[in-house]
Amino acid sequence: MKIILGPASIELAENVSSLIDIQNIPVTSKIFPDGESYVKLEGNVLGENVVIIQTTCPPMQDGKLFQLAFMADAAKRAGANKVTAVVPYLAYTRQDKMFLSGEGISVGTIARMLGASGIDNLLTVNIHSEHVLSEFPFLAKTVSGISLLAEYFVKQGHKNVFALAPDKGAMYIAQEAQQVLGGGVGHLSKVRDRYTGQTVQSAEGLDVEGQTVVIFDDIISTGGTIVGAAKILKERGAKHVFTACVHPLLIGDASKRILEAGVEEIVGTDSVPGVYSKVSLAPLISKQLKGAI
Repeated sequence: MKIILGPASIELAENVSSLIDIQNIPVTSKIFPDGESYVKLEGNVLGENVVIIQTTCPPMQDGKLFQLAFMADAAKRAGANKVTAVVPYLAYTRQDKMFLSGEGISVGTIARMLGASGIDNLLTVNIHSEHVLSEFPFLAKTVSGISLLAEYFVKQGHKNVFALAPDKGAMYIAQEAQQVLGGGVGHLSKVRDRYTGQTVQSAEGLDVEGQTVVIFDDIISTGGTIVGAAKILKERGAKHVFTACVHPLLIGDASKRILEAGVEEIVGTDSVPGVYSKVSLAPLISKQLKGAI
């Protein structure tokens, strides 16, 4: 097995390669003056099972997806036996159904494109809706990085803290974190105003007074949900409020708004490289790949 260092996840891929002591294959990549992408594998993959590690997070998720497809095609053309794509953040998976006539289903299009490029297996992390994996014409699997995030807080001295889900649908995430943290667990509720149609967060029955609370979610995009949750927690007397997510997209001024709402620290993983990527997914990915060696 060899690991191909996707241009969007070089550091993560190098860490995985080091943890399982597997040779890596660097990639030369560039953007032509007309905006088109170019990739070239800098190593021999003939007869090898290769793993491409490439996230497809914003910005330029379209370009990162094309790089992934080009690398898979290049590997197969160079004689690779099998291509596994490890895509920590997989773009377009949140559009998984048609709401209006004339729409497409983006995740289905991406699945077919990746299959046509030569990918045989796919591993992703905390996909937003697991049922979309059935769209892929090859074996596709998701694993969870929530425990790694919870372990970060334990190492920072935050043991037996309250794990909060921003809504009932994310309760399974908070429960996973609670298994590591050992404290309480709960969720906010969303109530729709029957006159305005607006959704309002509610913490009815939630007792967090004097407690340290970590709000867990799979993705933080614009940050609106976390901002609302933080304000409610502060009103309820929470002593300290943190937030953690696997995919810290943090679009625009999301991080600024979250911190101004009273959140003391934002913790994400390197599925989305950046200043808040404080937890590496390398141990999680390495464990999965070791089972395939």
